Amino acid sequence: MTAPLRTLALTCAVAVALAACKKPEQQMPPPPEVGVIDAKPQTLPLQRELVGRLSPFRSADVRARVPGVLLKRVYQEGSQVKQGQTLFLIDPAPLRASLNASEAQLASARATYANAKVAADRARSLAPQQFVSKADLDNAESAERTALAAVKQAEASVTSSRISLGYTEVTAPISGVANKQQVTEGALVGQGDVTLLTTVDQLDPLYVNFSLSVDELTQLRAQQARGALALSGDGKATVNVKLADGSTYDEPGTLDFSSTTVDPATGAVSLRALLPNPQQILLPGAFVSFQANLGERNNAYLVPQQALLRDTTGGYVMVVGADGKVVRKNVKTDGAQNGNWLVSDGLAAGDKVIVAGVQKVKEGAPAVAKPWTPGQDANGKPAAGGAAPAGAAPAAGKAPADAAKPSRPMRASRPPPIRTSSNGTFRHA
Repeated sequence: MTAPLRTLALTCAVAVALAACKKPEQQMPPPPEVGVIDAKPQTLPLQRELVGRLSPFRSADVRARVPGVLLKRVYQEGSQVKQGQTLFLIDPAPLRASLNASEAQLASARATYANAKVAADRARSLAPQQFVSKADLDNAESAERTALAAVKQAEASVTSSRISLGYTEVTAPISGVANKQQVTEGALVGQGDVTLLTTVDQLDPLYVNFSLSVDELTQLRAQQARGALALSGDGKATVNVKLADGSTYDEPGTLDFSSTTVDPATGAVSLRALLPNPQQILLPGAFVSFQANLGERNNAYLVPQQALLRDTTGGYVMVVGADGKVVRKNVKTDGAQNGNWLVSDGLAAGDKVIVAGVQKVKEGAPAVAKPWTPGQDANGKPAAGGAAPAGAAPAAGKAPADAAKPSRPMRASRPPPIRTSSNGTFRHA
């Protein structure tokens, strides 16, 4: 091959290599589109998720108040009883005999008083004529007064004996559910101490006993002083109990007591709510979780959960500023409500908080804000993974059968090699 031909071949090869290595110029991508919501201050209920323990509205011990042998239980254990209903019978024979003896003493005292009164009246009638001495008159009147005092003492003894006899019928002090008996029939009760027979609990309504830490209560009162919230007083704050299956109990309760002292053992303040229990679904002694509505929070913001991010410094949201650039704002949260975070500090009215597409933005970079609604992405389309609406037709210009066509791998195109012919000319293979 002659030198000119070799030079021409070398030039063509270099040109082909340069064409293959040349890259298209890089272009800046457009700003990402993100879904945003406008932060709007709201007046929201001040809610706390708490745990409390149920206790009876009233609980009374039924005890033997007189000594004797327990004869019979006349109620059904675990049943409803009325106030004054007889629950137990104690052997009344000894106490009836004591009552009879007291009544006999009363009769004797009345007879003695009658005789003393007759003697005193006679002495008083004869005294003006001086038929009796002054000493005899004084003795007669003294005997009369002594006999009258004995009558009153005997009457008190009869009353006491009658009360003791009445205690042989042990009655319910309150209306409620009577529990199981603590002493069996035939046992000697009330001998030396007041024997516990059973207890009666009033189950409608119930008390919900719970507590708040003193630090949290101090913060709430400080925020109330600043006007950020308004706490409800006793009788106005409500509680909504959650049942074991996750449903909410039908009857809301009301806060009826809050302690003014701190328990030194727990560092908490005791509170109590009154909860109606007409169907007696809830039982005392059980722990329940409930939502306490303690008042109202002013100038609060609700932010969807996916908009709130966290790092080592705390929670924050990304906001599209007025200049179209992304700004980070650190926020403080105060629990969740209806699937949204309640932001109490860090946002301002009108902030465009990024909800969808937050992973595509960077602080200080531009972004295109579009209104966001639940269940949509930044482009206003159903979020990824969401099912298409029922009955939706396929997009125009696309056949449904396209998805069934087998796909073939695409091969990258390349320039054909250059070969030299036998006569020295160039041609493509």
